[in-house]
Order: sequence, then C-alpha cells, then structure tokens
Amino acid sequence: MTDQSIIVSGQDGYTELTLNRPDSLNSFNAAMHEQLADAIAEVEQDENIRALLITGSGRAFCAGQDLSDRAVSDDAEPVNLGRTLSTLYNPLVRRLRSLPKPVVCAVNGVAAGAGANIALACDIVIAARSAKFIQSFCKIGLLPDSGGTWILPRLVGPARAAALAMLGLPLRAEEAESWGLIYKAVDDADLMRQARALCAHFATQPTGGLAGIKKALKESWKNDFSTQLDLERRLQQQLGSSEDYREGVTAFLEKRKPVFKGR
Repeated sequence: MTDQSIIVSGQDGYTELTLNRPDSLNSFNAAMHEQLADAIAEVEQDENIRALLITGSGRAFCAGQDLSDRAVSDDAEPVNLGRTLSTLYNPLVRRLRSLPKPVVCAVNGVAAGAGANIALACDIVIAARSAKFIQSFCKIGLLPDSGGTWILPRLVGPARAAALAMLGLPLRAEEAESWGLIYKAVDDADLMRQARALCAHFATQPTGGLAGIKKALKESWKNDFSTQLDLERRLQQQLGSSEDYREGVTAFLEKRKPVFKGR
C-alpha cells in the first residue's frame, strides 16, 4: 500500500491491527476506513485467527474523524454526516461488537470523538495510564456517535454519561477504570505486553464459547429475564455439541490442560 493507514501484524492465533496515521493522531479518513474494514473482514473469515487486537501508533490511539478531510466553509455544500455514519462508522462498530471472536483494544494515548467510542465498542479495553478519553463532539456542535450515546450510560450511568457528553472534558485512564468505562489502566511501558498476553490467551481458548458470551451479554441489554434464559438455553445447546466442549470436559476428567481448537 502506498498509504498504509493500517498496519496488519499476524501473530500466533491472533491479528494485531495498528491505526497508522500518527501525524494526524490516527484520525480517520476514507483510506483508513477502507483499510480497516478490509483487515477486519480477513479476521472474520479466517478460522485460524481467534482474537483481534487494535491499537494506535505514535502518541494517540485515535482522534476520531480527520476534520481537515472535509470542507465546511460558508460556500461549501453541507457535509452529510448521516451518510458518513451509515456507510463508515456504524458498520465498523457493528462489526466489532458482533465479531465472533474476542476484540481487545490497547489505548496507547488520547482517544477522542469517534476514536473513543470505537475503543469502547471492543470487548476488553486496556489503556496506558497516560491515555485520555474525550467525548469531544460537543466542542463542534455535535453529539457522541459511533455508539457513544448507547455505550456511555450503560457503562458509567446516565449522570456521568451526560457530563462526559456535554462537557467534553478529558477522562484519564485511571479514572475511566474506576468509573467502569474500561477494564483497566496499566503503566505505559506495560500496555502492549499485557494486551498481547490477553490475545495470546484468547487464541488458545474455546472461540465458540467466547462468541456465545459476547452474544449473550450484548442481547441482555434488550431482553427481559425470561427471554435471556431462553437465549442462554439455545446458545448452551449449540455449544454443548462443539468439539471444544468435549475437549474441555475430557481434559477436566483426565486432569490435564485442554487443547482447544476453536471449533
């Protein structure tokens, strides 16, 4: 690629994707959206890839949309932000949340605007202590998108969600952890080691079972208790016929470590 906006690194059992526009704080332009979509499609289709790690290059994770990529002068046509969301950002966060494999996000620096909400759409978010999360939309007359208005109140409650969205103040990683916004904050130097260790672990685990966990947790937000019990029953019935379930039970009875194949 002449413009390598995404660096794809194949690891043992998982793929690492690095947002790679450091001079623009890894903000999104059309090329980066296209390359990221292609990379995630490969992860979806390859059964040998059993987890995904997303991070950023340089001093930021992602500053959201590259505003210099748009003309908003008085004599320019209004930007159709609805089309931008429907064709680019919404498909991205939907794919991350529905990917039948664990998605780990290593937030190495500032995560602002859509960049913050793309990170929060991942399954497990680890952040460097120097990282900050900023719902910066209100600074330019917009509202949190890319799932922000759905994710924030469910993670931190309505009062804190409103403050984050309407004030646009930076939330440091350690505070984000204490609020329940992310899994944990770690020392900057330890971020990638811990994130990669998580993905290496997931690459040895029963992938179908993890996909079932993702689905059940996601559906629980809209289901009542009885409906959720029915979903658990259906998913458990499917997983009970898997090769990995048989291996897990056999290994337990034989008192040995299971060798899961992701099937």
